[in-house]
Amino acid sequence: MAAVLDSVRAFLAPKSFIIATETPADVVARENLLDRAMGPGRRKKSSEKLRRGRLPAEGLALVARDDHGHVIGTVRLWNVEAGVGADGAAVDALLLGPLAVDPAQEGKGVGGALMRAAIAEATARGHGAILLVGDAPYYERFGFFASKAQHLVMPGPFARERFLGLELKPDWLDGAAGMLTASGRKLSRAMEQRRAA
Repeated sequence: MAAVLDSVRAFLAPKSFIIATETPADVVARENLLDRAMGPGRRKKSSEKLRRGRLPAEGLALVARDDHGHVIGTVRLWNVEAGVGADGAAVDALLLGPLAVDPAQEGKGVGGALMRAAIAEATARGHGAILLVGDAPYYERFGFFASKAQHLVMPGPFARERFLGLELKPDWLDGAAGMLTASGRKLSRAMEQRRAA
């Protein structure tokens, strides 16, 4: 029911934001937004282990900006290997997260717009599947289901019922089993040192 109400509110709310590719100038605003929306414990999640020391997948770091150009939402997708397939080869996939919206902008459709844009861009770039850890009732409306990730595990504690998958190509995750591992581009040592400072 909550998802239906959120959808109605988002439909009726005036659209006063745009979705754009994240730029280096957005980094501080994005990090501040994530701290406000998700709290200090966000860096301790299992998903963070897969993101640490890596860059988001090419073209798949998006932000929502308000009419004044301020970052009010963010989503990023990361290259991972989703275990191995029946043939023993690694299964390439994307890990979504974090998705966050400025608390003052909730209920205006920002999160949904970011999700739809991320899924469309991942599809256009030829990716086969997206995985995430999140609230199933929210993400099911975008096609994510626990059954798609049932034979996969995260590198650390995670709630099985919140580990969801979406196939962008039919049967991409069929037979995939094992632990997710990071496979994306690595941060340069200089970039890592700046982030740690």
